[in-house]
Amino acid sequence: MTTSHSAQPGGAATAAHDHAPGAAPAGTPGTPGTSGAPGTAAGAYAEVNGLELYYERHGSGGRPLVLLHGGVLTIDLSFGAVLPSLAAGREVIAVEMQGHGRTADSDRPITLENLASDVVGLLDELGLAQADFLGFSLGGLTALQIAVTRPERVGRLVLVSTHYRQDGYHDEVRTPDWGSPRLPGEDDFAEMAAAYAAVAPHPEHFQDFLAKCSAAAHAELPWTADDLRGLTAPTLLAIGDTDFVRIEHAAEMLRLIPRAELAVLPGTTHMAIMRRADLLLPVVSGFLAG
Repeated sequence: MTTSHSAQPGGAATAAHDHAPGAAPAGTPGTPGTSGAPGTAAGAYAEVNGLELYYERHGSGGRPLVLLHGGVLTIDLSFGAVLPSLAAGREVIAVEMQGHGRTADSDRPITLENLASDVVGLLDELGLAQADFLGFSLGGLTALQIAVTRPERVGRLVLVSTHYRQDGYHDEVRTPDWGSPRLPGEDDFAEMAAAYAAVAPHPEHFQDFLAKCSAAAHAELPWTADDLRGLTAPTLLAIGDTDFVRIEHAAEMLRLIPRAELAVLPGTTHMAIMRRADLLLPVVSGFLAG
């Protein structure tokens, strides 16, 4: 990819980037930081599948909740608005996936299979047999891949702005119409680039990283309707009413997944959904407590 406008949000289609501003980027390139939750220790690295995978642990108690960010984002940009509240009563483990944030890229392609394997490998390194998952966009796709292929590792599943087929996105997202209110603006792209420059181990590789994300965005998604019918984890689907994901597609997922719930947030775009803490947190917290 040659410009910031050619990769798809969440690494899952063909047009724009994910963005959900939260806390300002912390640390210097490649340096562990924190995302502002109460009682947070500095981040750490785990050696998983040849990566030095960056993660942070926040809070304590309960079954751990794993947070997986959107494509081209960091922990802070995806979860800065909600992480402190989520960690107030339980342990939260936030991960920066291959090539994102403080986790350096490698020679392998960015695929859902690779990303899911990394996250499961991190759970193994931490001695965790099972966790709840909250994934946003690319992170939601990764969490869904874990739930389909490693169901015993998933307690409860929250999929934010997540589809299971490429046609689950609106046409103006898949073939970008930059006049659409669903798509991001220049400020969104600039904030993602600034966050990468602030914390990435090799900030000079940003364009190469975007090219890999763009390739991942065009890949076919690996699931069938039967895969969704076979999900065993209680699942919350959350989208905005002006999201990349079509409401009809989310409703189809609701029908297919046996123990699913659907929340459609009013007045909310894909870019805004993770910062709509006023709407999202009550729904997510109630679901996770169930």
